[in-house]
Amino acid sequence: MRLLLLRAVRRGLLGRREHVTGLLDLLARAVRAGHAFTTGLELIGKEMPEPVASEFRMTFEQQNLGLPLREAFRNLLLRVPLSDVHVFVTALLIQRESGGNLAEILENLATIIRDRFKLVRQVKVFTAQGRITLYILSAVAPLLGLLIFLLNREYISILFTNPLGRKMLLTAIFLQIIGFFVIRKIIQPKA
Repeated sequence: MRLLLLRAVRRGLLGRREHVTGLLDLLARAVRAGHAFTTGLELIGKEMPEPVASEFRMTFEQQNLGLPLREAFRNLLLRVPLSDVHVFVTALLIQRESGGNLAEILENLATIIRDRFKLVRQVKVFTAQGRITLYILSAVAPLLGLLIFLLNREYISILFTNPLGRKMLLTAIFLQIIGFFVIRKIIQPKA
């Protein structure tokens, strides 16, 4: 149950991660059209899909009720612990301190994040063969053992009745598990 809950939370965060580029584009267009930055935040709260809209609506309401923008964004980072949102908030706070073209900064940031998503997808495609190999190699030994057990129980029963056979079976299972994790480690891209 706990794993399912953790998986659902991760999916929710990943769903938000996909929307970061959209909100950056929307905010950049609003700023480029002459709207105030806070109006752009309000626009995100109204126009973006729900996981993102509610978070930015809350941020807009916090700063609208008098909380400094830095604190409102710090609260956003606590609610949405994504690296892309952290980079977004950092870029905004630096821009507010030093000045510069906010629309251009947001567009460049959206492009960088979009390119990173594309790279991650390409890596998943390139490692697909390794993942298939992992699943096949992990399934071959147990399936073959099951097949032999179903066809000729006497032939494989020595692995269960003889003490040396049990040791060999446990060693095979242990090595199978080690092999699974080694192959999985090899095919996982380094972040």
